[in-house]
Amino acid sequence: MAVTGGGGSPLDMGRRAIASARLLGADRLRAARGRLPTGRHFALTWSISDGYGGMTAALLARTRAFVRHGGVTVAVLTLDEQADYPARELELRERGELIDGMRLLNLWDWLRENRLPGGSLRLERHPFLPLPDGPSDDITELRRGDRVLSRTRWSSDGGRALQIDHYRLDGSLLASDRRDLDGGGRSIVLCDGGGQPVRSWGKIWHLYAAWLDRLTARTPSYLIVDSKTVAPFVAEYRRPHVTTVHLVHASHLVGTERPLGRLRESRRRVFENLSAFDAVAVLSERQRSDVEALLGRQDNLIVVRNVREGAASTVTVAASRPVTAGIMLASLEKRKRVSHAMRAVDTQRALAATGSHRPTTLDVFGEGPRRQALEGVIERLGAHEHVRLRGFDPHARERLADASFLLLTSTSEGFPLVLAEALAVGCLPIVYDVPYGPADIIRSGWNGYVVPPGDVDALAAAIEELVSLPDERIAAMRRNAERSARPFDPAAVTRAWAHDLRAARRRSRSRARRGSHSTS
Repeated sequence: MAVTGGGGSPLDMGRRAIASARLLGADRLRAARGRLPTGRHFALTWSISDGYGGMTAALLARTRAFVRHGGVTVAVLTLDEQADYPARELELRERGELIDGMRLLNLWDWLRENRLPGGSLRLERHPFLPLPDGPSDDITELRRGDRVLSRTRWSSDGGRALQIDHYRLDGSLLASDRRDLDGGGRSIVLCDGGGQPVRSWGKIWHLYAAWLDRLTARTPSYLIVDSKTVAPFVAEYRRPHVTTVHLVHASHLVGTERPLGRLRESRRRVFENLSAFDAVAVLSERQRSDVEALLGRQDNLIVVRNVREGAASTVTVAASRPVTAGIMLASLEKRKRVSHAMRAVDTQRALAATGSHRPTTLDVFGEGPRRQALEGVIERLGAHEHVRLRGFDPHARERLADASFLLLTSTSEGFPLVLAEALAVGCLPIVYDVPYGPADIIRSGWNGYVVPPGDVDALAAAIEELVSLPDERIAAMRRNAERSARPFDPAAVTRAWAHDLRAARRRSRSRARRGSHSTS
């Protein structure tokens, strides 16, 4: 349904024109100063979970840069339901991950405290049948302390949620989400403070859209979505006042074939509809080139950088760390190939034992589903004393300044934040040449090493070469690494984003004039 233009008296229209002109003048001044455009700014992802990974870390670092250097406030939006979001927000603030000028807003917690006016109630299309009170074998509860946040009714095999009822903290029914309708339909019914239905939707995306409409409030807004899970929704969320950007954090291809490999199924829906966004951001020139080789020229495709925070003294970092100390920051999942790093360190120690070279160690920071399997690798290698799984540590990135080299062995990347962070403190990356990121910035023997993807022996040989170098050569490489990280400075990255967001806004306005914006 097309959005119609606003009406009103000539006096009202004149006032709006004056306000718009003032806003435009103020934004031109901000642009000249490299500040972000005026308006409401949002970062949207599915979840911020305990032990979050690189994508969320990059999102939070970018948001802090926007606040500190862009002169805006930013709301970080999440759509999942977790029992401990208030405690998580407090913890993030205590760690400095959330700063003044940043808010963490979760859809369900927001709905518990705020009204969502407007819309319609269609009970003939969206059946409303709340779950009965009392315990049941097929119903589980999510609690925050002694308060029930939601109750879920499961299928007989326990594999599918058939209905989820959400509650306010006072116990009243907030919403009933039925997923067991005939024909596979869905019914989401929102309730007032007395538990009575007031608004309904047939798709969860329509609830998301109603929430964003309320938060943006017909005000110029900028919405950056990082999560590939949420990106398909944002591709369909089109409003004249909202500029949408999807930031792609990983490779769009299956395997390492470039540039005309197969699109990942998890990316296909978005990548075959890139024009739905006002801008699509990738993290390297190689990825932009590969996207256009595969899909044709994309006028809205931009290249941005992740933000690396903090500063380092190359004199200090070059002199204070053992050259044999290796580190890895990665979730313990199949794509990260942590076992390759373990085997490479073990192989290097065997090489060192045959000569006069120094044996290395590896500390792995991260958690994930392959922990037990990786513990088995350590057992088989007999590597307990030199390969250590440290688990999730919120301060793991601070350990980069104490490590000599970083191992990156993933099957694919976008441009991992940890790469820039390691370079900034002189921790030398030894990485597989995978799409994308490593080969765009690492020059073997100058600021780290790039080896063929999947080649554990080449990885071990690069580690051995590094620890065999004279101390003055290693110190020079660390200084080169620190210089390589300067383009990721928060102020510089924010200035680039300011330019890109204004360009995206111009595309958005042009599309609105052509009438391609519509409501959900």
